[in-house]
Amino acid sequence: MSSPLKRLWREYLILYRNVTYVRMLVIGILLGVLTGIASVLFFLGIEYFKHLIQGQWAGLSLPAPAGESMFHGHGGEHYRPWIIPLSCLAVGLITGWLVERFLPQSISGMTDGTDAMIKAFHKDKGVINPRAPIIKGITSIFTIASGGSAGREGPISQIGAGLGSWLADRLGLSIKERRILMLTGAAGGLGAVFRAPLGGALTAIEVIYKEDFESEAIVPAVISSVVAYSIFTFAFGTAPMFGIPQFSFSNIFELPFYVILAFACAFTGWMYVRTFQFLKYSVFEKMRARVGIMWTMAAGGLIMGMFGMMYPKVISGGYGWLEQAILGELTVTTMIVVVLAKTLATSITLGSGMSGGMFAPALFVGGMTGGVVGFSAHKFYPDVVTQPGGYVMVGMAAFFAGVANAPIGPLVMVCELTQGYGLLAPLMLASAICLVVNRKTSLYENQLENKFESPAHINDATINILEKLHVHEFFQRGRVTILEESITLKALTDIIAGTNEFFFPVKNHEGEITGILSLNDVRNLLYEECLFDLVIVGELARPPVTLEENDDLYTALLKFVDSDLGQIPVIKDDDPHTILGLINRADVFRAYTTHLKVIQAEE
Repeated sequence: MSSPLKRLWREYLILYRNVTYVRMLVIGILLGVLTGIASVLFFLGIEYFKHLIQGQWAGLSLPAPAGESMFHGHGGEHYRPWIIPLSCLAVGLITGWLVERFLPQSISGMTDGTDAMIKAFHKDKGVINPRAPIIKGITSIFTIASGGSAGREGPISQIGAGLGSWLADRLGLSIKERRILMLTGAAGGLGAVFRAPLGGALTAIEVIYKEDFESEAIVPAVISSVVAYSIFTFAFGTAPMFGIPQFSFSNIFELPFYVILAFACAFTGWMYVRTFQFLKYSVFEKMRARVGIMWTMAAGGLIMGMFGMMYPKVISGGYGWLEQAILGELTVTTMIVVVLAKTLATSITLGSGMSGGMFAPALFVGGMTGGVVGFSAHKFYPDVVTQPGGYVMVGMAAFFAGVANAPIGPLVMVCELTQGYGLLAPLMLASAICLVVNRKTSLYENQLENKFESPAHINDATINILEKLHVHEFFQRGRVTILEESITLKALTDIIAGTNEFFFPVKNHEGEITGILSLNDVRNLLYEECLFDLVIVGELARPPVTLEENDDLYTALLKFVDSDLGQIPVIKDDDPHTILGLINRADVFRAYTTHLKVIQAEE
């Protein structure tokens, strides 16, 4: 290698080792390749075994979206619907045995694979047990393929996050970087299987918070998502998931119907989450305490299988039925029934502990809710609501925004699925309303409010820590030297000579605090004997600064900064002129440092 090339290569290595964005960009590409390959294998597994079990063995002929019809066709020669409950039962038994033996901690406190990723990000320093993505990934393939009402997005998020955690350990990266790589891997998986690289990346970084998003992960997440998407489309083509017409919004009189859609999605979203929580904790958790994990999952699989045999529209992810709804091939009555049935089926499948994701069923229920509103409005106001299928797409985004507190990612994802921004205005309106109305509803149990609530951002939580600490816990109670306004400079020199204090509260004849005297302010006057009888303390004092016992330390810090004092008097809450002691500026800093170390040790 020539000398200039060696120098250029050396400079690049230095840049790579010292610039975080460059390092994350390179690793993001590598992780995108890994998650892209994993997404291809995962998708192939689901589609092949779904075709084998549901089509060839059970003889069902279920619709598939236009972009995912590789294995789909007519059902087998013999109609054997009993295969569905039998296969769901078998998958429930095997999944239960594997989870009980290798991942018993994965049952409680998590909704699905996405929620497991969120939990690992906040509470486990970004560490994911390598067994979890493998076991959950394989069992999710067979849960969905056998007919369980679950989606592939949750498992692929966990698989991608697991790859990110594993790669971070192999490269010896920090805890912070491991967390970023978790989101990077999840973004790659979502962007690939949904064929929506930007929407997948944004969803991965915003779903971990209710009111925030992980901005530091944007660059590697987008890179990983684009690379994984490219690999996925190389294998399966670039056609979008749904074969649907272009939708647009051009009539302002249509906005009220989108507002109605938002409230409808908020209601069905609340019902969706509450139904899942009720069945998971009030039914299956109690059953699990009695008969164990394996038999509880077996019961859930059998019930789901029986339900799916009687009403096949609730089987698996249901994207084919969703495309039919967009195209107007389902009646309003059918869509209402499907909303209720899919909510119940998903709650049974995932509430019992079987593997899969809540993402796809959520989009399904939201889309059908949108279809009910859109096609009902079209029936009565055909001149205003001219494209009712667009309501299905808006319903998908609005519903998920409400239940997952993630408005941006799903919005962009729907734009990518429709290959245009014609529905952007109603998407934004409906998502915002649904997000506000469902503010206290969350699909993911481990989702936190914002960065200040997360152990991942302890070092950013200075104000948050100080707001939780109070003055009465740290100030020095006891006798305080108080000066009267009328004390002369000569008398002041005698007082100062007999004390080690540097800051003195000043009161008037009526006992009211009127100022603070700082020794630094009078130091140069102490030797001016000609002023001894002419200058009094009231003329030397600064304006009064006090703190109450129940003030938080952030308030104290602001007053120390504004006044430039080293000590501030602490007064009684109900008596502003009774001084209980002094609090030092150093006490505030010491309290912050001590509590920060405690939190870091707990993490």
